Amino acid sequence: MSVAAVAAALALPPAGAQAKDKAVIAALPFFSTAPVFIAKERGYFDAEGIDLEIKTFNAAQAVAVAVASGDADFGITAFTGGFFNLAGKGALKVIAAQSREEPGYKFVAYIASNKAYEAGFRSPKDFAGKTVAITTVGSSFHYNLGMLADKYGFKLSDVTMKPVQSVPNMMAALTGGQVDATILPANNALKLEADKAGHIIGWVSDHTPWQLGALFTSSKNVKEKHPMVERFVKAYQKGLADYAEAFLARDKEGNRMFAEKAQAVMPALEKWVKPTPTFEVAKVAANYMDPKGRLLVKNIYDQLAWYQSEGLVDKPVKAGDFLDLSFVKGHFDVPKQ
Repeated sequence: MSVAAVAAALALPPAGAQAKDKAVIAALPFFSTAPVFIAKERGYFDAEGIDLEIKTFNAAQAVAVAVASGDADFGITAFTGGFFNLAGKGALKVIAAQSREEPGYKFVAYIASNKAYEAGFRSPKDFAGKTVAITTVGSSFHYNLGMLADKYGFKLSDVTMKPVQSVPNMMAALTGGQVDATILPANNALKLEADKAGHIIGWVSDHTPWQLGALFTSSKNVKEKHPMVERFVKAYQKGLADYAEAFLARDKEGNRMFAEKAQAVMPALEKWVKPTPTFEVAKVAANYMDPKGRLLVKNIYDQLAWYQSEGLVDKPVKAGDFLDLSFVKGHFDVPKQ
């Protein structure tokens, strides 16, 4: 047998072994992706026969585009106007929940610049007249401001939104004095505050709770690789369960508890979450995620309707066409068809 033939034989999997499905997930390096990071580092995807590569991006829209274009098999991030338009064209299918803004759990913060704070900008009710850095028009940050405007009765048109394309650019715009405020995930917000580069003036979960994001895949994968998608969701749910045990537990008085299980998942978070979190930061920044990946379905319908009312999503798009609720049991508030 030639050397080349021997090398080829050695490269083959053992008899009876199945080659793993290769898959790529597009994600942001935030705590909201923690269940994927945990499942990856603890071998849950490997156990389901999936060789997973994680590609990180700096804005939610890029995650949706990566899946729609075929550069990634799965995505996990916040809903955006761009996401809804791509999903409305048949490119994407939502298959499980990611994070949601839930009272009592901090994830996304409102940040005032030092100058604006000193001038009296101390409340999320006072965004009218301010300049705010966001990633893109139609982003989740845009929607956060829209929810605030609806709740507190100011005009969204009175807020000057400055799209700067990425979260690092949002942070730079605030510290550089280009804007009065921005809206950031807790880990980033806490870093700015620790660096005395801005002031946290509130948390989204205390003002406008909502289903922030989801796990999704391409419509093609649902159709052609359905068993693999099922196995992916199963591994993801194991990561969710570990995350819930680590960060969502509460004592009899309702106080959050962080013990050995929280410490045990820190290596996975330290590897993937940026800026690299300390355990003390993790105890604040670890946001709420349903332990089984169940969605607040009606809230997604409401988000879509808002984006359509703002002219950011095509009117014909229907949430029922891109929600595949078959991979996870027990979703909440499912509208009657």
